[in-house]
Amino acid sequence: MGDRRAVVTGIGCVTPIGTGVQAMWDGVKKSESAVRSIDRFTAEGLRSRIAAQVTDFDPIQYMDKKRAHRMDRYSQLSVAAGSLALEHAGIRPENAEQERVGIFMGSALGGIAFAEEQCGQYYTGGYRSVSPTLGFSVFGGAASCNMAMAFGFNGPNETNSMSCASGAVAIGRALQSIRRGEADFILAGGAEAPLSPLSFGAFDMLRAMSTRNEAPGRASRPFDRNRDGFVMGEGAAVLVIEDEAHAKARGATILAEVGGFSVSNDAHHMSAPLPCGSQASRALRQALADADMSPDDVGYINAHGSSTLLNDVTESLVIRSVFGSRPVAVSGTKGLYGHPLGASGAIEAAITCMSLSDGWLPPTTNLEDPDPQAQLDLITGDGRSVQADAALSNSYGFGGINATLVFRRV
Repeated sequence: MGDRRAVVTGIGCVTPIGTGVQAMWDGVKKSESAVRSIDRFTAEGLRSRIAAQVTDFDPIQYMDKKRAHRMDRYSQLSVAAGSLALEHAGIRPENAEQERVGIFMGSALGGIAFAEEQCGQYYTGGYRSVSPTLGFSVFGGAASCNMAMAFGFNGPNETNSMSCASGAVAIGRALQSIRRGEADFILAGGAEAPLSPLSFGAFDMLRAMSTRNEAPGRASRPFDRNRDGFVMGEGAAVLVIEDEAHAKARGATILAEVGGFSVSNDAHHMSAPLPCGSQASRALRQALADADMSPDDVGYINAHGSSTLLNDVTESLVIRSVFGSRPVAVSGTKGLYGHPLGASGAIEAAITCMSLSDGWLPPTTNLEDPDPQAQLDLITGDGRSVQADAALSNSYGFGGINATLVFRRV
């Protein structure tokens, strides 16, 4: 069982820069930020009034009206991304061995936006005005459970809530499950729908979000000297993580191998990284060891790059501590689609896989004046046409969570 290898055979995305893997990848190559002024709700009185919104999502394209009506936006995004991933992988759910298919998802806030909406209904109209679906819509596990019911998959199923590392952790757990022989393939990723007044306002009060309201498209700027905070986003991404032998037997196209994974905790502060970055460095080293690789094997890092003052400096320190003076290409892609919290690690894993498959490394959008504290080989301009053999994707989150995924070109 320990010799089983996990590969990526499908990607499904619903993001501010595109829906579907090709549209998302085209959006990355276009390198144009999707951040705009919020129109989902009135942001008057908030310091930050910008976000990366998914503007073209219609759940009826992915499920019937009855099923869509029983889900909040968070679960709808999950099912849609899962449907797109299965389609991309060439898998028809009814033809799969249902008990051999798992689902691992991640989300920082789950269905909190729907709960917030229903609180308003309660305060104005009492109990009878509240949706009867509230109780089973807002818990985090609604994502993976709704996906299981939509596709009929009975294998291992869970949704973690490890803040902004949730999507990466879900993919890492899928790797471990494949290695243990628990499933033939797993839908793994993250989903987030946090753009509601109270949820957004709570982050605004933390003063961690950008206030570049007059220039939204330039607000999310990882590793830039003039960054002033992250930009909240929404979306979902799901990867089909498949046992390599199973994938080859059905003639699947393999995009990349999931080579390694590790997670650690700073045990330091709920919202600030450990300044020395030692535990994030340990996670990175352990992920490489899990993949039986060394830093010299890595050709690209998709950084967490949240565009916050503390995270970008600490992540730079982490990368330098592991790679030393050896230059390794780095980019932070949140300049395009903001920070969709628990979905970000899954979206960035998808981008990393496409980078390996396509032989092109994306630039760091809005990087105009690199922070001198970064001291990294940051990709700018039109990106780089480079065929990297292996790549990392870092994800960090509230509570001191550090997660690193290792991908290999196949």
